[in-house]
Amino acid sequence: MKRFPLGALLPLPEGCRWRDLDAARNDAGASRAPAPGGEGEPHNQPREDLLGGTDKELKAGPAVPMGSAPTSPGTSWQRETRDEAMDPERRNHARELVQAEELSRWDALVIMSGDGLMHEVVNGLMDRPDWETAIQKPLCSLPGGSGNALAASLNHYAGYEQVTNEDLLTNCTRLLCRRLLSPMNLLSLHAASGIRLFSVLSLAWGLVADVDVESEKYRCLGEKRFTVGTFFRLVNLRAYRGQLAYLPTESAVSSKTPTSPLLQQGGPVDSHLVPLDEPVPSHWTVVPEQNFVLVLALLHTHMGSKMFTAPMGRCAAGVMHLFYVRAGVPRTMLLRLFLAMENGTHMEHDCPYLVHVPVVAFRLECKEGRGVFAVDGELLITEAVQGQVQPDYLWMVSGPREASPTQKPQQKASPKKPL
Repeated sequence: MKRFPLGALLPLPEGCRWRDLDAARNDAGASRAPAPGGEGEPHNQPREDLLGGTDKELKAGPAVPMGSAPTSPGTSWQRETRDEAMDPERRNHARELVQAEELSRWDALVIMSGDGLMHEVVNGLMDRPDWETAIQKPLCSLPGGSGNALAASLNHYAGYEQVTNEDLLTNCTRLLCRRLLSPMNLLSLHAASGIRLFSVLSLAWGLVADVDVESEKYRCLGEKRFTVGTFFRLVNLRAYRGQLAYLPTESAVSSKTPTSPLLQQGGPVDSHLVPLDEPVPSHWTVVPEQNFVLVLALLHTHMGSKMFTAPMGRCAAGVMHLFYVRAGVPRTMLLRLFLAMENGTHMEHDCPYLVHVPVVAFRLECKEGRGVFAVDGELLITEAVQGQVQPDYLWMVSGPREASPTQKPQQKASPKKPL
């Protein structure tokens, strides 16, 4: 594993603490229930806070610069800032470091790597006994890996043009300097073996997961590894038999808690899920058992810095994008879709094999035990899995919800109904 810095930055001013996340949601009038519609629509009431600000400063008056505290009117004092770099040396090392770290020393955790390291950090926070407090620690994503999908999504939300490499790193560093925080959804996953984990980006099965895992051998190519892996897999296209079910946003709004909800220890409650050995609730949509080329549950807009996968826009709180491609799609059509994904025009091709629907929860069962799952690009054993979105569950350094006049945001496609 490459050594990328996992930075913990800047101590809190004396007497300052982070606001309780639930109280922050209530202050902003944000509901923890999924918003209706969900077809890429943004939050109706954008909510942002400032990195390093106290409760009082956040609610009234201008924020104080990070690392400073107010003294008398018109003056401020600057305390010495402090940071510490942690270099993960192996898989899940970052998860272990975060589990043991004294988080109260730091304002934020800055992760400079790809999406896999952010996955480790978030799961490390959720593994802690004080997970409810730990997951409130603000996070920042600086691109330093191959895909950088989360950083690309944050770049898009801030209204910047789609860029890669040093330009993307520059934009994300600017967001860190501005210190604005936004809430982000978190995907809670349960596997048949009893494993529970959390995703900050996606769960993929089929083509996308195959490319993620098989292109590891081309890591020296950087982001181009995904292009090489995609072309290789298109030539040797596979299909996987499975059963897919999901809870659409419109059904979730009026649904009740299942009569036999999923029992779990620790972590947030997934109220829409039932045990995997039971049928899904009757108000879920069940896709007939069939062969799939790919299934993708996606929390954000990008699957890579040049893969604008969800041009319908940022999901509402508690909602994620669900894409699937049925077997039988011609290779030439798949190639056109992937080429068009760079600028987000692939949904305009009206491919009859491609389906998109905004959902709150899903279940995916592999019928022949073939294929692999990739969670945030990390390999997961192939078995039945289900997940539910936890709305606005973590803080992320991000930009304003609307682009400034000087920026040129990429044009978004109009929301469409599922194909």
